[in-house]
Amino acid sequence: MSIHRTHIPNSLNEHWMPFSANRDFKKNPRLITGARGVYLTTHEGNTLIDASSGLFCNPLGHGREEIIQAVSKQLRELDYTLPFNQGFGGSFQLATRIAKHTPENLNKIFYTICGSTAVESAIKIAMAYHAAKGDKKRFRFVGRDRGYHGMNIGGLSVGGFNNYKEMCANILMPGVQHMRHTFLPEHKFVKGQPDTGAELADDLEMIANKYQGEIAACLVEPIAGSTGTLVPPKGYLDRLKKICDKHGILLIYDEVITGWGRTGSAFAAQEFGVTPDIMTMAKATTNGIVPMGVVAVRDNIYDAIVNSTPEGTIELFHGYTYSGIPIAVAAALAVQDIFEKEDIFNRVKQMSSYFQDGLHSLKDLDCVESIRGYGMMGGIDIRKKDKPGKAGFQVYKSCYDNGVNFKATADALILAPPFICEKKHIDEIFDKLRKGITQYIRG
Repeated sequence: MSIHRTHIPNSLNEHWMPFSANRDFKKNPRLITGARGVYLTTHEGNTLIDASSGLFCNPLGHGREEIIQAVSKQLRELDYTLPFNQGFGGSFQLATRIAKHTPENLNKIFYTICGSTAVESAIKIAMAYHAAKGDKKRFRFVGRDRGYHGMNIGGLSVGGFNNYKEMCANILMPGVQHMRHTFLPEHKFVKGQPDTGAELADDLEMIANKYQGEIAACLVEPIAGSTGTLVPPKGYLDRLKKICDKHGILLIYDEVITGWGRTGSAFAAQEFGVTPDIMTMAKATTNGIVPMGVVAVRDNIYDAIVNSTPEGTIELFHGYTYSGIPIAVAAALAVQDIFEKEDIFNRVKQMSSYFQDGLHSLKDLDCVESIRGYGMMGGIDIRKKDKPGKAGFQVYKSCYDNGVNFKATADALILAPPFICEKKHIDEIFDKLRKGITQYIRG
C-alpha cells in the first residue's frame, strides 16, 4: 500500500462524506483513482469491475471519449447561460430528442439538476396543474413503503424509508399517505414480474375513498431500485393507473433509475405498457458525467398550466440556477448519439436473460435470503446479522476486496452493470460476487 501512498490526500478529516460510515472509511479508505470501460482502479492499484454502473449513472461505461469531447467543445463555445427568460439552442434540441423516446404524449421537457430535484419539480408541477384547473384542495400525495425519491423534502416525504425521514419528521410535507410495497414472501426467488400481488394497488383505492378529492398525485418507481429491485407484480401498474384516472389523480413515475434502457426499453413505462402523467429521469441521461435531472410532462398538463396565466407572465414559479446548463446538455446529446449508434436498448434486451441467470445462480449461497431482478437490474438480500445493514456492509467490503464494486442499501446488494458489458464481464461479476460472499460467510 505504501507505494501508492501518493494517491491518498494529505487529510481525510475535512470532507464529510454523504451516506457513508465516515469513521469506518477513514480508518481504511477506499479511493477510486481511475475508470475506463467497465473497470475502476483503486488507490492501492487494484482493479474492480463496476457491477452497479456507479450509482446506476454510468451505463455506457467510463471514459467515453464522445461525451468528453462534447463537453470540452461546449465549454469552449458557451460555458453558461441564464436559464430564465433566455436560453441556447442545445436545450431545445435535447428536449426534442428526449420527447422522441418518451411514451405517448409526454412531450414537454423540464430540466432540473438531479433526480431529487426532478421529483421535487414533478410534485410542484402536479400542484400547479390542479391549481390551474381550479382544484386547489388537492394537496395530498401518495407514495409507497420502501420507495425512494431523493433527499429533498418533497421526495423524502413521499418516499417510504422511515430511517431517512426521522431527522426531518417535523418539516415533512403534510397529508402524505403510503401504500404497501409490492414485495411478498412468495416473491423471494422469482425471475422477472411475480404473478401475484396486483391487488396491492387497491391500497390507492382505499386512500382515495378516504380522502376524496384531496389527492394530487401518486408517485412510484415502476421498479423500486434503491430498496433492492422490487419488481411490480403483473397487472399492478395497470391497476394503479386505472384507479388514478378514476379519481382524478395524476400518476408520476420516478424513472431516475429505470429510465434510459435499464429494463430493456427506453423507459419502464413502455416496458410494462402503462404510461404515467408525469415522469422523472436523471442518472443515465448524461451517463453520470454532469448532474442533470429531467421531468417529462403530458401535453395537456403543460397546456393547462401555461394557459392559466396572462401571456407575458411567468406560468410556473419554479426552476434552478443549473436547469439545462450547456455542459449538461452537451453530455446528454452525446449520450443520445451513443444510444442510437450502438442500439443500446436492444443490447440490454439481449443481455438481460444472461444477466438474470447469473444473478439467480447465487441462490445456493447460505446467507442469501432473496434474489429479485428485471432487465439489467438485480437485488440480493443478505440475512440480517445483529442489526439491519451490518451484513450488507460487510458483504460489500468483502466483495470490494475481491474485485467487484456495487451499491449496498441496508442488507440488499444492488446490481446494475453497464449496458456495454459482454458475457465475459457478467461472468466476472458473478464469479467475484460468489468469492466475496463466500469469504464473508467463512469470516
